[in-house]
Amino acid sequence: MTAPRAALSIILAFALVGCGGGGSSAPPITGGVSPTPSPTPTTSACSLRAQQDFADSVLNEWYLFPNLLANANPASFNALQDYLDARVAPARAQSRDRFFTFATSIAEENALISSGATAGFGIRLFYDTSNNRVFVTEAFEGGNGFAAGLDRGSEITAIGTSSANLQSVATLMASGGPQAVVNALGPGTAGTVRVLRFVQPGGATFERSITKTEFALDPISDRYGVQVLDDGGKRVGYLNLRTFIIADAATQLRQAFGQFAAQGVTELIIDLRYNGGGLVNVADTMGDLMGSGRIGQVWSRTVLRPSKAAENETRLFESEANAIAPTRIAFITTNASASASELVVNSMIPYLGDNMALIGGNTFGKPVGQFGFDLEACDLRVRAVTFQTVNANDQGEYFTGLASVVPNTCRAEDDFSRPLGDPSEASIATALDFLGGRSCTAIGQSAAGDIASSGADAPQRGSAVIDLPETEALRPRRPSPAQIDIPGLF
Repeated sequence: MTAPRAALSIILAFALVGCGGGGSSAPPITGGVSPTPSPTPTTSACSLRAQQDFADSVLNEWYLFPNLLANANPASFNALQDYLDARVAPARAQSRDRFFTFATSIAEENALISSGATAGFGIRLFYDTSNNRVFVTEAFEGGNGFAAGLDRGSEITAIGTSSANLQSVATLMASGGPQAVVNALGPGTAGTVRVLRFVQPGGATFERSITKTEFALDPISDRYGVQVLDDGGKRVGYLNLRTFIIADAATQLRQAFGQFAAQGVTELIIDLRYNGGGLVNVADTMGDLMGSGRIGQVWSRTVLRPSKAAENETRLFESEANAIAPTRIAFITTNASASASELVVNSMIPYLGDNMALIGGNTFGKPVGQFGFDLEACDLRVRAVTFQTVNANDQGEYFTGLASVVPNTCRAEDDFSRPLGDPSEASIATALDFLGGRSCTAIGQSAAGDIASSGADAPQRGSAVIDLPETEALRPRRPSPAQIDIPGLF
């Protein structure tokens, strides 16, 4: 079976008690691993056992780490996802499949990609892991949350179905941890109403009744997504890409780089701090837009298990009308940056080397991706880890995050008190320091040691690092397709 690159998906998966990651690009793989189901299935055709048998056929033929598959008794499980988790447990123990293999709905995933919309408040929520406070890190302009006054830096302090039964976030966290907050926010369906008490960055407190509705997941914000910053007379292009999962992201990226090209920008800040990944073909387009003068050179390689080596593919830089040739790039990342985001960063290492840096925090660490295998009559898509991506130097072992492989890193705070795109926001200011040759402090990452930063008077490898407060995306145990790819989305 030929698996064209357009059918690959590299998506975020965060390890949080049974939640997983995945996504889709069109079309998913549908044949070659099981018989085509009948158009109108009987109950037995879509029974749990039938779905488990389908999943087994996928894993046994395509799973990237066949030697890391465990045997599991189908009769011992009441849910397909639990069965999948058990089968790939050895790979998860080695951090090679941290809930990246999962089951999802064909219809829901396809609708997300094609429509670019989902239901919710239209906000991203992260929590302080030490103090158990919940903050809005970003608001989508078309959501009711933004209309009600929620935006970056707002702290949600209480949640209820009405003003009469508000529960404080502190109480929810104390009783049930982050999942209790997720439960209090209610189901992700249009029409769900919650009363939220929140404090804006300036200190004003509000209590609003907010209804979840369908809203657009605009990949690049019209407010701050594309800017040309003035850094002491030098033009620096700033790009904030929220997600790779929306097909229209490729079009918006072309428009953004058109602005950079028109203004002669060659130094970039690419802000991927909350970008959990998405479509590989969108990541490819982003590479092409940074590939002026590199047409025909290797962008990345897709590598499958040995028995599927015939499906391996090398993707070369292709021509894009708005492409530029960046001389220096600062990539802003956090532990919510994964998959397609990491692919882009890793693929630039052979071409920029010391002229690029990771700014902020270490990334999640997901150099693998999934194909989608459909049991169409059951609305079941099994997303199984089937390939690894490597760069032109065949480097792709960053399961502990990109801080272990990117030549330069600079530790920086994710400063909720300032808007995204603001040159004085901590991560953006540090990115400007790197681009300007000024000093910075290294990102610390536990698995591979400290990675030194670059620039004038920069600390050397093994030097001390700054330990900043950690935040995590708030996410349900069983996330929706949109929540899989867009960390913290509600």
